[in-house]
Amino acid sequence: MARAPVPEARLVDTDAGIRPEGEGWFVVNMADAMSMGIDESQYDFSFEGAPRAFPHFGINVTVLGPGKPAAMYHAEAGQEAFLVLDGECTLIVEDQERRLRQWDFVHCPPHTAHVIVGAGNAPCAVLMVGARNAGRDIVYLASRTAARYRASVDEDTEDPKQAYAGWRQVERRRHRWPPA
Repeated sequence: MARAPVPEARLVDTDAGIRPEGEGWFVVNMADAMSMGIDESQYDFSFEGAPRAFPHFGINVTVLGPGKPAAMYHAEAGQEAFLVLDGECTLIVEDQERRLRQWDFVHCPPHTAHVIVGAGNAPCAVLMVGARNAGRDIVYLASRTAARYRASVDEDTEDPKQAYAGWRQVERRRHRWPPA
């Protein structure tokens, strides 16, 4: 069977880091990858070009300072997986708390309520992967457990603007890798 070669994507250097442009395979070092975040204690490195450019899954490395949540407590249609690369964090899953450390792996089947919050006394880095082809069904859930970490809405909602109304604006700019 004949196969056309897959081209290499062009890499573009921006103020936020390197990102791919167009279709194709590519290699980028984490220290050079495009990043965005709220501040130096809550940011992530994205490997995608345009927002949500990978059609089947999303992937990033998120850096969280102690007490910083990666998101609001939520459940969604797609499965997600997390691997702690460095440091410590707290997983809140189905209103249970679990302390995670380097190399702990978490799998969340579809509709599993969860959020990850930085812990310990240094930043943590978490590889996050999630399905994109399962639909956009998501609900942000009120949770007393997650509220202790400032990671819960007051009332259940499907509206991300409402869920993140109290969060600062995300900025695209270069961040440090590895985290300090």
